[in-house]
Amino acid sequence: MMGRTIFIDPGRCIGCQACVSACRECDSHRGKSMIHLDYPDEGRSVASLPTVCMHCEDPVAPCAEVCPADAILVTADGVVQQADTTRCIGCANCVNACPFGVPKIDLQAKLQMKCNLCYDRTAYGLAPMCATVCPTGALFYGTLEELQTERPGVQVADSFTFGSTTVSTGVAMVVPADKVQWPVPGGLPVVEINGKDVR
Repeated sequence: MMGRTIFIDPGRCIGCQACVSACRECDSHRGKSMIHLDYPDEGRSVASLPTVCMHCEDPVAPCAEVCPADAILVTADGVVQQADTTRCIGCANCVNACPFGVPKIDLQAKLQMKCNLCYDRTAYGLAPMCATVCPTGALFYGTLEELQTERPGVQVADSFTFGSTTVSTGVAMVVPADKVQWPVPGGLPVVEINGKDVR
C-alpha cells in the first residue's frame, strides 16, 4: 500500500500544540509553524485536529497544478514541497485549490507556507518534527504495517471525496472502524455517512 508517511489519528489529539511548537523549531521554516491545529466544533467541543499537508497523489497536488509560477514542486517520492521562495508570487491560487485547506499565505512575506513532510528529515529516514513530539500518537510516522502492529484493528483512509472528485493522498487518516466508507467524505464536520446521521 503506502510507504513511510504520517498517519493522523484525530481521536488521539488533545490539542496540546506540541506539534505546532516543534514545527516552528525546524530550521527550514524560520520560526513559523507549517502545521495547523484546527478546532472543528469550537465553542461546543474541545476536539482538535492536527492539519498537515496530505501530499495529494491523484489528482497530483492541486496546489502545484494551479501555480502560475511553477513554485510548488513534487519530489519523485510524492512529497509536495512548500513553494520555492524565489518563484512564489503570493497569488493564493494554491490556497483556493487545496481541498484540505492546508496552504496559507504569509501576507507580510507574500509567500505560500505549508507542510513539506519535514523533507529535510524524512529524506534521511528521520520522522517529521511534529510526529516526534506528539505525546498521544495523534501524529504517527511509519508504515501502515507498523501502525497496525502498534494499534491492532486500526482502519486508515487515504482517499477522500469532495463533491464528485476523489482525492488520493500520500498521508493517511485513522478513521473509526464503525464509520468506514471508501472513499471517506472530505470536509468537516462529517454529519452523515451513507444517509445515517453520525452526530
